Amino acid sequence: MFYQRFTFRLLFSLLLINSLALLLAYLVLKTQLWFTIAGVSCIFLISIISLYNYINQIRADIKRFILAIKTRDHTLNFRNKSTKGSFPDLYSSFDDIIKTHKDIQLEQDAMFQLIKTILQQVPVGVIVLKDDNTIPEQAEISFFNEAAAALLKVPAYKYWHRLKEHLPLFATEIERIEKGGKRFLELKIQDKLIQLSTEVIPINLYNTNYRIISFQNIKDEIEQKEIEAWNRLIGVISHEILNSITPISSLSDTVNTMVANKDSLNKEELEDLKPAIQAIKRRSIGLLDFVKDYRLIAELPTPELESHSIGEILQHIQVLMQPFAAAKDVKLSVGQTSSKITINVDLKLVEQALINLITNSIHALENVDHPQIEIDYRLEQSKLFIDVTDNGKGIEPELTEKIFVPFFTTRKNGSGIGLTITRNIMKMHYGNLEVSSIPHEKTIFSLVFNYI
Repeated sequence: MFYQRFTFRLLFSLLLINSLALLLAYLVLKTQLWFTIAGVSCIFLISIISLYNYINQIRADIKRFILAIKTRDHTLNFRNKSTKGSFPDLYSSFDDIIKTHKDIQLEQDAMFQLIKTILQQVPVGVIVLKDDNTIPEQAEISFFNEAAAALLKVPAYKYWHRLKEHLPLFATEIERIEKGGKRFLELKIQDKLIQLSTEVIPINLYNTNYRIISFQNIKDEIEQKEIEAWNRLIGVISHEILNSITPISSLSDTVNTMVANKDSLNKEELEDLKPAIQAIKRRSIGLLDFVKDYRLIAELPTPELESHSIGEILQHIQVLMQPFAAAKDVKLSVGQTSSKITINVDLKLVEQALINLITNSIHALENVDHPQIEIDYRLEQSKLFIDVTDNGKGIEPELTEKIFVPFFTTRKNGSGIGLTITRNIMKMHYGNLEVSSIPHEKTIFSLVFNYI
């Protein structure tokens, strides 16, 4: 009803208080009706107190509502006041807001439990670390899934320093990439060697820094890949050896037949022996060259990392390869040689990798109109790419993986070790070698370095 409305009640109270004030002033100034004056005074004070309590109650209700939202107290309700109070719409809105807030909180909690359950079930170890900038050693672990506890053979610790005491090597390696990145770790836990692929992702939520640490044991996967790699390598080696040994064996048998049971040979027989012996020599030299190439792959030196600018690397390779490219009528373009971006590399090994790629590109440009090679770099997220791009014949999709197998080559006189050596050099730099190709249009080989 209208008399319950705040506006009416406020106006009525103010009108009553003003009327009583005027009446009280008249009685005091014009009359001596002291009992009437006392009664009017009491009514006047009661009206003021009533108005104050009424307004203060509304203020208190708003304060309770705000506090309930801040503290996520969803038990508060204004059902009675939303039907009987002076502000039914306001109190009804309060109830709706509290209910909506409660539903959102329940939905968030349900989603959190769902994500938590998923993370508990995945075979990847996940640790969420809440960084404490004041006392780093006392950093709190917000989440520690079952896979992490199983892989590391530790309980789900609550604080980072406890885990560090138990697994100092693991903790130290994680702290080295605390700003983000990947690392390969070998740990011996309970007399068992495990190989972990580890990644750290820093994230800031509500002005709090977290580190998401994920890791998985890739020992079985690596062993499987090693077996596959060995099988491919053995297949290539067997093919090369058989190609050399079969004619050597056949020619040796022929020579043995020719000289068996003979004390001397005439000139004609000697002339017949010469081609066989020369063929044995050629195949033997070929076999020796093959073994030398194999040793070249296996005996790459350990990188001596030093800080070098990209511009310096590109300038060196331009000086080295420009004459060779010019001799083959290939246009070699090297960009951004003034770049000051620096990375830690072994300059000689990286130059060797680039020489291998450029040499391959030059061979791929034979019989191509307007042959050209472009060398440049680019930054993408936390990676630095040095790209060698050519417009040669390219690589067919089915050959993309085979080209990295040692001794596999599509060139008539190629050794098949250039790309293998280049990829090994990049692995030594904790990087990678990537390739993308559109046959007869564009091929890009990229040296990929971590850049943090």
